Amino acid sequence: IKTEVDTAYTAEQLAMYKEIRTDLLGSFEAGRVRQYIVVLVFWAVVLVSGYVALFIFYEQFLKPVRAMQEHAADIARGNLDVTLPMTKNDLFGGFTESFDLMREELRESRKREMESVKAKEEMVAELSHDLKTPVATITATCEVLDMKYRKRLQSGTEEEKRDAEDTIEKIGYIMEKGNVINGITDNLFRATIDGNEEIKVNVEEIPSGEIRAFFDNYDEYVNIIVENEMPECLVLADKLRMEQVIDNIIGNSVKYAGSDIRVRFERTEKDAGNNSFIKITIRDEGKGVDPEDLPLITEKFKRGKNSTDKSGYGLGLWLVKYYMEKQGGGMEYYNDNGFVVELLVRRV
Repeated sequence: IKTEVDTAYTAEQLAMYKEIRTDLLGSFEAGRVRQYIVVLVFWAVVLVSGYVALFIFYEQFLKPVRAMQEHAADIARGNLDVTLPMTKNDLFGGFTESFDLMREELRESRKREMESVKAKEEMVAELSHDLKTPVATITATCEVLDMKYRKRLQSGTEEEKRDAEDTIEKIGYIMEKGNVINGITDNLFRATIDGNEEIKVNVEEIPSGEIRAFFDNYDEYVNIIVENEMPECLVLADKLRMEQVIDNIIGNSVKYAGSDIRVRFERTEKDAGNNSFIKITIRDEGKGVDPEDLPLITEKFKRGKNSTDKSGYGLGLWLVKYYMEKQGGGMEYYNDNGFVVELLVRRV
């Protein structure tokens, strides 16, 4: 049965129309696919742009702020050595640089403060220990005068006895105040030395005769027998510290032995480091140190069993060893019919 369309158009026309229709449908489908592709590409670009924007925002804003927060936390914890990183295109570059400059200033300020505190501690430690020498001399002189006037009190005339009683009373007052000063300086020295391991030692070249002369300062209250003369040469030493070393050793012998003290000097052979020394041997004639205490007496605050009724804090021989080692020398000690200390002073 032929339709109306079939009769209205020829076969060639129908074939052409069908071909056109197919082309139109194909074009429509292709356009719809392109449209889908365009939409997908658009949203892909939007998505990538968003991620890029977020990344830029994080790198330029959030990351520097977070870094400064962490850096501020480090500073709050007292860690002033961590530097704050700065990038070339950092929007907070000026602020970051100022923040890091503040950290540097805080670090330098704290360093200066620590150096100042340390210097004060060293000064207090030095002054408190230096005071012990004249106070000990005053006390020892008072003891000698006290013995002298007590003898006069027993055998002198009535007027001499009255004068002796008055003098003994004054001597006792001086000794009492000397003991107070000694106690204060001991407490002060212990408080500073307990938190300060470093005491300044200034080593320089000095004539050996200056060290020899220190032993002449004790003739008033102890008999020091110098067995030979010290070899004349230049030595490396801190004059002040050497005086303190000798004073500590002599003071210990007077306090615990109460005997004559013998001193001897000799040169030593060169050691493995091609250094030679002057050896100063200081020997008393007391009972020596208990063998159990002997290895410990150069440790800080360590005292022997025979020191229970004696004043002091166990710092004398610790300082002797410390000062001698800082001067490039050393010390040895032992018992040999008394207590013996050997000091090694390095020759130039």
